[in-house]
Amino acid sequence: MTKPAFASRKMYIFLLVLTITTTIGFQGWRTLLNNFAVDVAGLNGGQFGTIGSIREIPGFLSLFVIYFLFLIKEHRLASLSVILMGIGISLTGFMPSFMGIAFTTILMSFGFHYYETLNQSLTLQYFNFTEAPIVMGRLKSLGAATNICVGVVIFAVSGIFSYTEMFIVAGAVAILGGIYCSFQDPSSTGMPLQHKKMILKSKYWLFYALTFMAGARRQIFVAFAVFLLVKKFGYSIQEITALFVINNIINYFLNPAIARAVNKYGERKILSIEYACLIFIFTAYAFTTSPLVGAMLYIMDNIVFGFSMGIRTFFQKIADKKDIAPSMAVGFTINHIAAVAIPILAGIAWMQDYRIVFISAAVLATFSLILVQFIDRELKTKMN
Repeated sequence: MTKPAFASRKMYIFLLVLTITTTIGFQGWRTLLNNFAVDVAGLNGGQFGTIGSIREIPGFLSLFVIYFLFLIKEHRLASLSVILMGIGISLTGFMPSFMGIAFTTILMSFGFHYYETLNQSLTLQYFNFTEAPIVMGRLKSLGAATNICVGVVIFAVSGIFSYTEMFIVAGAVAILGGIYCSFQDPSSTGMPLQHKKMILKSKYWLFYALTFMAGARRQIFVAFAVFLLVKKFGYSIQEITALFVINNIINYFLNPAIARAVNKYGERKILSIEYACLIFIFTAYAFTTSPLVGAMLYIMDNIVFGFSMGIRTFFQKIADKKDIAPSMAVGFTINHIAAVAIPILAGIAWMQDYRIVFISAAVLATFSLILVQFIDRELKTKMN
């Protein structure tokens, strides 16, 4: 991989370390959770959907990041968030029940969502319009490489170590990464001071709308795509791990290309491709009876997931510099309005007919496809 010109910046290194250690923790947790929930805790579709909603509550509360910034610097809060995430992951294997998984999930999720909010804010503040998508693509690519390593390790040791031991190790890596970065200071005094209050502006309406719809789309992907493979097609933990590895090999090479495409073709075209693909993917999820086709759809789903960086780079182009940190927090909250409600509703729908979940997701993707057609108009308004 070619070394980017901005790699010497302290903030890039800081985000790189936290991204890698966070990815190890989260990917370990995500790889293990579906099989742990089904095989050990005995959760059904409705309970798993509820866990999905509980997981998104901290994302809904990301707005409070703004107020924490009165007490602690943004980069320091990012490090502490990763430590909290690691604690939640480490405790998961000790609580094989619906209530236990709910408790550890919400701990993990507070750390994960607060870090993601701050990660996006710091990236958009410290890197310009052309650098920001490249930074996002590079970090996603390195995250994918990290996911491959995690998948290979879990595939190799899943028959040797218990769920509890694997959760402990995954969480410990995140904790150590957070502790290390809490002693670093990558900040710059030359950056615009961020507003420490809630920012809601009518000129950001399209960012809010796209963010809301992305939360709905993401939740179907995160909560039910893998669950479909485990519950309907009987995928084992080794098969799920192998699928994650394949996904991440592809994304390792594609994410930088997606970032370059955002710079070359613009957000409207890239996001239009994403949502057009999702209409097909979700419809196919609903009707396929083939385990192989299901796996191929999951890979396609994961690839186009990377296109969503276009929402954030679009916002960077229309935003006032001092609005970035509070707007990322508000954006995460808006994103999770749908994310909190959808898993419970989709879990209920799943109990009736799982196809309802994916057909509804295809409808949501259609609305998103319509919305992104307004991007160029909003960019022109900003320029004028």
